[in-house]
Amino acid sequence: MTTARRSAGRTAPLGRPVRLTLIAGTAVLGTLLTACSGAAASDSGKDSGKGRAASDARISVNLKGSRAAAGKPVEVTLDGGRLKAVKVSAEGGEALSGRISADGRTWTSDRPAAPGTTYGVEAKNTEGGSAKAGFTTAAADKVNKLTLVPGKNTTVGVAQPLSVVFDNPVKDRAAVEKALKVSTSNHTEGSWGWLRDYSGKDRVDWRPKEYWKSGTKVTLDADLNGIDSGPSGGWFVRDYRTAFTIGADQVVKVDLDRHRLALKRDGKTVMDVPMSAGTPGGEKASWRGTAVLMAKEGTINMRSETVGLGNAYDKMVDSSMRLTWSGMYAHAAPWNAAYFGVANHSSGCVGMSDSNAAALYQQVRVGDPFEITGADAKGTVAEGNGYGAWNVSWSDWQAKSAL
Repeated sequence: MTTARRSAGRTAPLGRPVRLTLIAGTAVLGTLLTACSGAAASDSGKDSGKGRAASDARISVNLKGSRAAAGKPVEVTLDGGRLKAVKVSAEGGEALSGRISADGRTWTSDRPAAPGTTYGVEAKNTEGGSAKAGFTTAAADKVNKLTLVPGKNTTVGVAQPLSVVFDNPVKDRAAVEKALKVSTSNHTEGSWGWLRDYSGKDRVDWRPKEYWKSGTKVTLDADLNGIDSGPSGGWFVRDYRTAFTIGADQVVKVDLDRHRLALKRDGKTVMDVPMSAGTPGGEKASWRGTAVLMAKEGTINMRSETVGLGNAYDKMVDSSMRLTWSGMYAHAAPWNAAYFGVANHSSGCVGMSDSNAAALYQQVRVGDPFEITGADAKGTVAEGNGYGAWNVSWSDWQAKSAL
């Protein structure tokens, strides 16, 4: 093995030489000789050699070369003395955080090395020696991406979960979940739960044990760069972040049996209006349980073919508020006025007068819960059909975590 050495170009007035050699695998990447403490060097530049072997230090890095394995933490090991500082930085990016072991011999990064990235390594020991090196990880053969909800800097209702939908399957769910860090302004208790999105994709949601408290500030740091999601899933090659605030404490109560809809804010009723929901006894019936307002879509075209109901209707509908992916909305339905407060006679949606629907539309916020009760239903809103996590008990939801 050939060792390449170069002078640090620095001379201390007092010192015995300290040799700090940085090795990646079995290939020496760099050596920097520096003077530290001890007796002064002679005028001839020759060292007495006393204590040289004891002060020599060699550092090795577990990743090496131009196609190092991504997805592993970077380890820097000192075979003599103690490490003082280690810096591992991605080219043009931030440094990896890490920790020096109690014995001072090893530094390990908190995060794995990302694919297709060039890193520089700089290590210093307690005697003043230093060395530099670098390596590049192999590029990802397949990349996984995701979609985050809620959007950044939004204000949402008290039932809105954090929801992450992945482009490709996630086999190593535990590794991915460990990289998802939720922070709240009031230490809200919550849990991740894995499920199948209505689109058929893998999804993980974080919901509180109970509805959020109004005013809570929430941040998600998805430190996924360098995580392998598993076979057929691919690598994540970037981090993601979103932050949002919880708005007013609002709940919409939909009583299928009484044919009434009420909006409650801070426990007080601010609206109570007649409505007509889905016709019971078949596919036109409404869902029961808690549905979370997914989007305020305004005036949209609704066609029965899109929800598997043949050619029953094709209408422009005002004040449309989406509750499920399967097509249940709350909206204006003036054509159904004869049934408001009397009977459920729609194709599955919660219909109101133009004025009542417009008033509700103006007051509700994405993330507000619609709590739907009554016998005239075809079942309970499923977890992946919008945001149905609230229809699962807390203990059952916790069991859906991969950790």
